[in-house]
Formats: sequence, C-alpha cells, structure tokens
Amino acid sequence: MNLENYIVDPRMPVIRAMEAIDKNSHGIVYLCEGRKLIGVLTDGDIRRHLLKGGALDQPADKIANRNPKSLLYEDETKAGEMMQRFHIRSVPLLNNCGEIVKIVFLNELSEPIRKQIHIPVAIMAGGRGTRLYPYTQILPKPLIPIGEKTITEHIIDHFKAYGCTQFDMIVNYKKNFIKSYFMDHEDHIDLSFVEETEYLGTGGGLKLLEGRYTSTFFMSNCDILIEEDYSDILEYHKKRDNIATMVCAEKHVILPYGTVDTSKSGQALKLNEKPEMSFVTNTGLYVLEPEFLERIPDNTFIHITDVLQKCINDGAQVGVYQISEDKWLDMGQLDELERMRKRLNEV
Repeated sequence: MNLENYIVDPRMPVIRAMEAIDKNSHGIVYLCEGRKLIGVLTDGDIRRHLLKGGALDQPADKIANRNPKSLLYEDETKAGEMMQRFHIRSVPLLNNCGEIVKIVFLNELSEPIRKQIHIPVAIMAGGRGTRLYPYTQILPKPLIPIGEKTITEHIIDHFKAYGCTQFDMIVNYKKNFIKSYFMDHEDHIDLSFVEETEYLGTGGGLKLLEGRYTSTFFMSNCDILIEEDYSDILEYHKKRDNIATMVCAEKHVILPYGTVDTSKSGQALKLNEKPEMSFVTNTGLYVLEPEFLERIPDNTFIHITDVLQKCINDGAQVGVYQISEDKWLDMGQLDELERMRKRLNEV
C-alpha cells in the first residue's frame, strides 16, 4: 500500500482532496501534518459540503472530521470490530507519535466482520457418546479430534470469534480426562467445569447452572458445529422475547427404498419409488434465558427437549431459528464425523 495515496495536507483545497479520493478509489483521505493524523475526509463529507453551496477552493480541514477513529498499530486485530461498531470503511493505525503507519480497509480483511455479543456459553459434555463407539471407549466425546483440534476447541473458537469468552462445560463421563486436557491447554480459555454426580440428561445437567447466569446465554451440545451468524441468532431470539430459541436445520432425505401405501385390507394403493422427505430438525444449539433453568426439576434425569415441550405446553415463547442443512455439522454418528472432518480440513 502506498500511504501517499490516502494522505493529504489539511490546507489542500477541497477540489484537490476530491482528486485524491477519486485516485485511491476508497472514498476517503486522511488529513495529516507530515504523517501525524489531524482529520479524515470522505466523499460523503464533500458531497454534503457541495449540496450546501460550499466552495471547491475552501481548505479541506474546514469540512473534515477532526476526531477520526484510529487504533495503535499493535491493536490492528481490533480494526474489524471498530469498523463494524462505528459503520466506517477504514481505520488508520498509528505509532506512539500519532503518525499513520498503515490503513486497514473493511473490504480487504481476510476474515469476515462479526458482531461481538459477549454472552456466556454452556457446553453439554457429560454423555457417554455411545453412538461413536469404539472411539469414545478410549476418548470422551468432547476430546474427539477433528483435524488438529478437538471438537470442543472448534466449538469454543466459533463462539470466541463473536466475542464470547465465558464457557461452562457440564462433564461426567471421563471428566478428569477432559479437565486435565483443558487445564494443560496452551491458550488461555475462561472455561469452568460443572460436574454431574449422576447422569442427568441434557436438561438435568443444564439445571446445575441455575443461578450462574443473569442474562441470555447459548447452550450447545458438544458434538455439533453451527456455521451461522451467532449475533443474528441472538438478535432473532431477543426481538421475539423468547424464553428459548432452538436453532433448527431443514433436512432433506431421499429414502433408498421404494415404499408402498396400503389399505386396511392389505391392498396396495400406491407405489413410491425412493420418496423424498423434508423436515425441520433440532441441531442441538439453543439460546436460553435464565428463567428457562427454573423450569427444570431438581435432581432429575430429563432431556432439554422435554423441558422445551413443557414450556410450549405452558404457553411460553419457544422460537425456531432455521438454517440451511449445510450450515450444520454433526459428529454424533461415525459417517457424520468423517463428513465434519472433511469439511473442516477444507478451511
């Protein structure tokens, strides 16, 4: 990047600043004394100036924003979040003398900009993982490797990208194995363990978190990954004032067999060759309110789906956030585990 294409003298006439903006094609120039940042001028600022009858020979600093957003060079990783928060297209990075050393542009970021939501995440990791035998006879399901990371690390990384830093893991089966692994983890993760003394199911285990959360939180099974915008899921949940929101995927299945519709007397009515079926299925990711935990009975084996049905029966708001099937990766069965590995290894 040639910084000179984006830096102009504050005393430069507006028309010359327009030429610089047109030349760099980013819709912006930064006003500097030498390289020291003074202000910022956008094509929008100039357009508004001209609509008010402003002169083209007026100095650029007279219409510029004298309080531009900026970051220190060492804080470059925060640039994407800043641009999203303030709805701007670029951020200058400064040295300790306030001089521009680099400019980060929104459309050039290699990683997508994600809205930071900063809410807790509960991960249900207490089950035996019987569908993944013989793997889980040796390793607990949360530590099954998917590429160079465990499935749980992938889940945590997905949430960390949205600013989530507090994680609680419900553990039971091979719990000491799981705890030891994360205690020795190279990266610092704010991860707490909540231990089941007996198997309580996804609902009963979740009950152990009652009193721990004072606001909305995510709950995820430890064998799924959802490649969706978590901030959008949260916003959907909040707007509808739900006590719980289930993230669901539309599943399309082609039966490998022909089916037969029959009458009560045993006569064939219709032949269906490899029929296709579509249905909405629960992925195992939820957004929940703390009040949801109050509806779970104490010291009882119960699945979260039973608690959700009780909420529905009682007239509480239970929403469905629907995603496409390809956004849902599930390693609950061996064939799906291999599909997840192939998918994540492509990234």
